[in-house]
Amino acid sequence: MTRLLSNIFFALLMLSMPVCGAAQELDCKVEINSDQVEGTYKQVFTTLEQAINDYMNTTVFTNTQFGANEKIECRLFFTIKEYADDKISGDLQIQSSRPVYNSSYTTTLINFKDTKIDFTYMENEPLVFALDRMESQLTAILNFYAYLILAVDFDSFSPHGGEPYFDRLKTIVQQAQSSGETGWKAFEDTKNRSAVLSAFTDQATSSLRDLLYEYHRRGLDEMSMSPDKGRAKITETLEVIKQVYDASPMSVGLSMFKDAKFDELVNIYSKATQEERTRAYNLLQEAYPAENERLEKIKNGQEK
Repeated sequence: MTRLLSNIFFALLMLSMPVCGAAQELDCKVEINSDQVEGTYKQVFTTLEQAINDYMNTTVFTNTQFGANEKIECRLFFTIKEYADDKISGDLQIQSSRPVYNSSYTTTLINFKDTKIDFTYMENEPLVFALDRMESQLTAILNFYAYLILAVDFDSFSPHGGEPYFDRLKTIVQQAQSSGETGWKAFEDTKNRSAVLSAFTDQATSSLRDLLYEYHRRGLDEMSMSPDKGRAKITETLEVIKQVYDASPMSVGLSMFKDAKFDELVNIYSKATQEERTRAYNLLQEAYPAENERLEKIKNGQEK
């Protein structure tokens, strides 16, 4: 897998190789559910779905080469709750995954719901990509999640490999904060887009980025060759969750990890020793007291 290799040696490649062009990076499935919206005219949502699909799957977001079979698999699922005078509001579920080395298994990297989706869209309105300015609230949201998907994916293959994309996320958030649009203000909401960026970049919680690499590259990717060694590394990474909880118990990064990884952890520890299961349980239970059912499965070695 060339993307796997290029991510592992991302820093070296960036220093030693010239940019030879770029290719589109995402294999993004887009779906819009408008069942909650009253009225019979729904064509605007069909048009919007196609416009977002085209935007996410044709925009070139980076200078990195991606083969057709190396694109990052992701999904955007919009639930529209209100629509009036071209104004649309609702929720957006963002999911992304990446393959695990030497296996047919794919692991979830992001599984996050943004409940602050508000934007204006006129039917057949073109969606224009720009990095130096905020074209619209909708494209700002799409850009934010495209670069978050890229940043997390690259971090999972090499230490802080997603740095260029976290830098772009900072620019997007700064531009959007100046606009006054919903979902971007610092300290306004513990789970808005500003809070998501802060979870990965603030000093108190940025160790989540180290977790991305250690958990995936040195943990999951190792398990195909040495399950015990890979699982032991994953257990080590759970120390980060405890540290983040101690530093910032309301960090959205904690819920993002839970929603992406808890079902996977249940299965990983189903074949662990009792000592290792107990350690994992102890590291997680303080941060996730409401997850007693899945935590007990981890502790007792039950598969999901």
